[in-house]
Amino acid sequence: MPTNPNAPEDVLRGLLADLRAESAVLDALVAELPAAEWARPTPAEGWTIAHQIAHLAWTDDWTNCSARDGDAFTAAIGSHFGSLLAAGRDPVEEGAAEGSTEEPHALLARWRAGREDVQAALAAAPADVRLPWFGPPMKPTSMVTARLMETWAHGQDVADALGVTREPSARLRHIAHLGLRTLGFAFTLHGRPAPQDPIRLELTAPDGTLWALGPAGAADLVSGPALDFCLLVTQRRHPDDLALTATGPTATAWLPIAQVFAGAPGKGRQAGSGS
Repeated sequence: MPTNPNAPEDVLRGLLADLRAESAVLDALVAELPAAEWARPTPAEGWTIAHQIAHLAWTDDWTNCSARDGDAFTAAIGSHFGSLLAAGRDPVEEGAAEGSTEEPHALLARWRAGREDVQAALAAAPADVRLPWFGPPMKPTSMVTARLMETWAHGQDVADALGVTREPSARLRHIAHLGLRTLGFAFTLHGRPAPQDPIRLELTAPDGTLWALGPAGAADLVSGPALDFCLLVTQRRHPDDLALTATGPTATAWLPIAQVFAGAPGKGRQAGSGS
C-alpha cells in the first residue's frame, strides 16, 4: 500500500531523513580536521569549532532525554538549570564549554552517537504527543525541525570559520517555515505584542522556484532568497547584508528582531561581518 506523504508518520520520516542529511554536511566539514583546527574561533563570540559541535551534542542529549522520559527531562531541567542559573551561570554556555575540552575524536564520536539516538528516539515517539522542552512543549515533527535548524545554523558558523561556502538545499524550506511560525515569539522576546496581521513570505528557493508561505494577499510581505531569510532568522547575518525586502509595517519591524531559536534575544551579527 502506498504511503500518504501527509500522514504524520511519513512527515516525521521525511524530516528525520533531512536532519540526517544536514548533519552529514556538517560532519564532512569537521571529520578530517586536524585536532588543532577544532580550536579555531567561529563568528559566535567565544565559541570555537569544538564549542559548536559540543553544543549540538549537548542539545541532542537533552532531546533524547525528552523523547524517552519526559518526566526525567523536566526534573533534570529543574535541578540542573536551576542550580546553574542560581549561580549566575548560563547552562547553554556551560554545556558548550565543557564539551569543547574533550579530545576532538571523542567529541565527534559522541555527537555522531547522540544524533543517531535522536533519530531512533524521535522516530519512536507518538506523533501526537508534545515533548517537554526549554520553551513550549513540541510534537516530534517540530522537535526534528528545530534540530535541523540548529544543525544548519551552527554548521554555518563552522563553515564561516573555515571559509567554506555550503551549497544551499531544499532543506532550507523547513527553516523558513519555522522562521515564519516564530514571528510572534520574536516580538514577545523584545517586549512587543505579537502581531495580529499575517505576513507572507515569497522566497526564491535554491533551485530558482518560488516558496510562498503565509496567506496570499497579506499586506505585509517579506521577499528575497530563501538562503538569506534563513540566515536572518538564525541571526547568522545582519539584515543589512541580506537581499531581503520587507513591505508593510509589521514585516519592516520584524526583520531586525527575527529569531527562530529559543532563549533570550540574540545579539545577532554586526553589519558587514558576513562571509
